[in-house]
Amino acid sequence: MKHNVGSYDAAYRAVLGFALIAVGHYYRTWWGLVGLVPLLTAAISFCPLYCLFHFDTSPQDDYDDRHLPPPSKTKNV
Repeated sequence: MKHNVGSYDAAYRAVLGFALIAVGHYYRTWWGLVGLVPLLTAAISFCPLYCLFHFDTSPQDDYDDRHLPPPSKTKNV
């Protein structure tokens, strides 16, 4: 599974998840369980909705092997 959630996005999701859980706990409602969704997506760095809409906030594509120069054919001595 390819990661599509970047580090800043994951941090925002974690803060939002903890806030939703805290508010749900404070008001004693089941809405606090909604906070588990952003926490889970932040923990595994994958969001199914991002995949559905082809959205990616991770910097993984910057380091793709296709963009690296070809290996040198000379031997290091």
